[in-house]
Amino acid sequence: MRILIVEDDKQTALFIAKGLKQESFAVDIAPDGEQGLNLAITEPYDAAVIDIMLPKLDGLSLIDTMRRNNTDIPVIVLSAKSSIDDRVKGLQAGGDDYLVKPFAFSELIARIQALIRRATRASEPTTLSVSDLKMDLVSRKVIRKDIEIELQPKEFALLEYLMRNTGRVVSKTMVMEHVWDYNFDPQTTVVESRICRLRDKVDRPFGSNLIHTIRGVGYVLEERN
Repeated sequence: MRILIVEDDKQTALFIAKGLKQESFAVDIAPDGEQGLNLAITEPYDAAVIDIMLPKLDGLSLIDTMRRNNTDIPVIVLSAKSSIDDRVKGLQAGGDDYLVKPFAFSELIARIQALIRRATRASEPTTLSVSDLKMDLVSRKVIRKDIEIELQPKEFALLEYLMRNTGRVVSKTMVMEHVWDYNFDPQTTVVESRICRLRDKVDRPFGSNLIHTIRGVGYVLEERN
């Protein structure tokens, strides 16, 4: 999952980004409204967290412009203003939720997950399963053949993305867009190296492969006879 943060306060932006990355989200930060708008209309995001008081283009104008450009990313509005009138303005501009500063990070995460569930019009699953491989999204445990597999956060996020797209070939670009930040060098070998490490943990010890390379196209996770 990939989240856009538009926040001019560096400390707040880094606090949110750090917490989201620990939850295996890919995160991009924009320090002003103009950069936030450019990213929102050109990059794929699952949700956005947008402050109201921003330089160059304020948050409400940013959200309104996004909606007029048919950008339907779910948006949580951040603001120090807590009046009913301010909340109404945030929602009328096109925000999907409104969170008042200061806030508990656990609440922000819960609201982001709720927005993503609504946007996909489906209940967020708590487990993913392919063949004998199982992933618990709540406890963040991965088990194959009743053996728990220890994964680093990015490995977990990569495997989650592959499992959510079981049977579908995903390109290196698609993986980078959803698991890493947008400013990663497209020539980097980070995807290949992480796929290799994931295979060492998920496939090789169990005698059968679920992660497959489609040469010149990308990767697919599926059971094959």
